[in-house]
Formats: sequence, structure tokens, C-alpha cells
Amino acid sequence: MKRRHFLTLAAAGATSSLVAPSPWTRLNAATPMQQITAGKTRLNIAGAGQPDTDLWLYNQSCPGPMLRYRKGDVLRAEVRNNLDMATTIHWHGIRNLNEMDGVANLTQAPIEPGETFAYEFPLNDSGTYWYHAHNMGWEQVARGLYGPLIIDDDQDPDVDHDLCLMVDDWRLDNDAQIDQASMGGLHDWSHGGRLGNWLTVNGKSAPEFRVKDKARIRLRLISAANARIMTFQLTNAAATLIALDGAFCQPEQVTKITLAPAQRADVILDMDRGSIEIAEISTGEPYPAATLLVDPALGPSSHSKTPINTPKPAALPSLKQLRRIPIHMQGGAMGNLQTAMFEGAELSLRELAQKHKKLWAFNGQIGDYSTLFAEIDQNDLVSLDVYNDTAWRHAMHLHGHHFWVMSNDPTMALPTGQRDTWLMQPRERISLVFKADNPGLWLFHCHMLEHAASGMGAVLAID
Repeated sequence: MKRRHFLTLAAAGATSSLVAPSPWTRLNAATPMQQITAGKTRLNIAGAGQPDTDLWLYNQSCPGPMLRYRKGDVLRAEVRNNLDMATTIHWHGIRNLNEMDGVANLTQAPIEPGETFAYEFPLNDSGTYWYHAHNMGWEQVARGLYGPLIIDDDQDPDVDHDLCLMVDDWRLDNDAQIDQASMGGLHDWSHGGRLGNWLTVNGKSAPEFRVKDKARIRLRLISAANARIMTFQLTNAAATLIALDGAFCQPEQVTKITLAPAQRADVILDMDRGSIEIAEISTGEPYPAATLLVDPALGPSSHSKTPINTPKPAALPSLKQLRRIPIHMQGGAMGNLQTAMFEGAELSLRELAQKHKKLWAFNGQIGDYSTLFAEIDQNDLVSLDVYNDTAWRHAMHLHGHHFWVMSNDPTMALPTGQRDTWLMQPRERISLVFKADNPGLWLFHCHMLEHAASGMGAVLAID
């Protein structure tokens, strides 16, 4: 794929011609179509006694409707846009068909107000995923446009309850409304991103979930936050981490779970000690998130507490033929970025920030959806060698693929399974290794959504 061809298509929003029509979309025409409408509504997320909040939601619910399938199914969803601005849906973590990935002006034209778009793609991986708006995501996700996507598997462990907890922090004003004055503020964009001041789980403040006595529970945690890195403490529980970002890992006993924006964690909880309090502790002060409340009326557990057996994580391939792509991340407050290339010109950071709201760069280039960062041959084994040369943490997400995380630092705790979003610490060096077996134009960006909007993103072309 030549650079000029890519740029022409991206600018025109006509990239659907890059991928041949998928024959299974015709073969599976009888698969039920999920109807999803993005629109404005009012809902109480601030708790009893507080006014309803003006939100943008899918199907008027927070989070959006639970989409649940089995591995091998085909997801079909017709999305209608009842907003005043264009939108799309990205199916986060899914190794998707490129034309179904939902990146406006890259893999599809935006869904304009009053229009609809039909998504249709196979679900080849089981696990915990989610879907969210991907046009002006820094605003649309902050207003509530997201929902859970669960794909079940015959190898999933047996449990009494399978609970999905979608967590978010909202920035509300004194009237329990979205703090619109802070939208797009350069201070947030140049620091850690737009942090909220109100925590919800499944759109509610400190909800209770009633469970059986001595129950075995699969707890699926999904972070829908714009920028906040949250840590959840599980008290009075025997907890085993079994999956991260949808992929099984080596089972590990845990008492705390840290989630960067867009990350997910699956935990098996054995309720042998009574009810469980889940608190968010990233600020240093425990804040109630949710309670798993034993309800004797539900009866006892129907499962014995046998050892947890899950599929082994995908093995790392041989690294003998590995293409390395260095990525030097710079910018933001207290950074060392003086100038960067933007739209063919080298501009000072001051001019980039004041005139264009651009603050972050990869290899001296302000990134966006028209920034072709690398051309990769299909089935190459690729290592994105990322150096976070900034003062801030970044949740780096690769579309369309899962990756292994590698480091030369022997003190770093690396995941045993694959990921799709990795939290990088300041001054950290890491290698994200993936097999480029999914052709198309794929975005690599920071999921602190304000960072992505202000330059921290680029496109990998796999041909």
C-alpha cells in the first residue's frame, strides 16, 4: 500500500474499498440484528436525591445494552445516530475485519446525524470486551457512549454468577451535570487526561449485587474511564485472576486489580467468608464501588470449590525473524518536546498547542488518523519498541490484534497472556510483540482519550 494511496483514501473516508467484501456477511443473513441507537437522554447516575444527568447513551441505558454471544457467532448490529454530531462504534479488543473496526475517516465514513450503519463480523475469540464511540471519543465516551461485549466459550469455568461491572468516573458539576466547561481543556490534555470526580458501576453509585451463599463468581471488570487509572481492592475474598483484556492468563491469587482506561480483568471469587466490599483506592482513600451481598433467599452455591482450570495462554512465537519498529513517545507537560512535524511543517510546541491543540508525538510526528507510521507485510512478527519519554502514564492500545508484552527490565512483572491495552509508566521501555495476521489499516494510540486526540496515535498498514 503506497503512502499517497492511503492518504487519499483516509482523507475521503473511503477505505472500505481496501478490503474485499466478506462472503460470510451474505451467508449469515439470518443472524438476528441488534438495534443500537446513540442518542441523548436523562438518567440518574449521581444517586438518590440528586437530579438526573443529561447523557449520551446507547439505547437510553448506562452502560449500553449487554451484547452477549458465543465464540464463533457473528455479531450483527445496526447503529442509528440520533446525536447532533457524527459518530461510530469501535469494538474494543476484537480482532475484527478492518472495515468493521469503527474508526471514523479511517476504516469507515462517520455515521452522520440521522443515518445508520450496519456492523457485521465474526467473533473468533472469547472473553470480556466492550464497545464505545470512536469519533471525538474524548467527548462522546465521557458522556456515556459505551457498553459491554461478552463472548462465551465452552472452556469457561463453571460459576454460580457471572457479573459484569463496567466502571467509570464522570466529571460532574454541582448540579450533577456533565462539566462541559472542562471539555477540551488544554491542562487535562497536556497532563494525565480528563479525570472525573464521580464513580459509577454499571451507571449507579455503589450498587449492590445479590449472590448465593458460598457462591463461586466470575467478576468481569471493564474500565470505561477517559483517563483515570483505577485500582480496586477486594476485601474478605479469595480471588483468582484468570484473564486480562479478554485473554486467559496463568491463574494468580490477587487482592487488588489495577485497570487503565479500556483494560479488562476477569476474576474468580469464592464467597466463603460472607459478603464482599469492592473499593476504589487509587486516590489513597478507599471509595465504595460495589458490594457483593450474600442473600440467603437465593439458596446455597451449586458448585464445589474445585481447582480453577483455564486454557493455557497463547505461546510466544520464535523471535528469530522479528521486525522491530521503534516508537519514541514525547510531549505533554514537563516533557522534552520542543518541536514536531504536523501537516508537513515543523512547528514549535507552543504553536502546536495554542493553534492546533496538539501536544504529543511519536518519533517527532504529531499523530492522527492520516499518519501512516509503518507498512507491514501480512504475517510478519512485529515488535513495537516503545519508549515512554514523557512524565505521564499512557494506556497504549493496538486495534485488530493482541500482543505479548516483553521487557529487558528483570524487575518488571509481565503478563503471562496477551493484551490489547498496556499501561506504560513514565520513562519505561517496552516491546509489544504481535503477529500481523490481520490485514488493513490499524490504529495504535493512547487510550487516555485526550492524549489520542492531541497527537498520540498513528496508523499501521498491514498488506
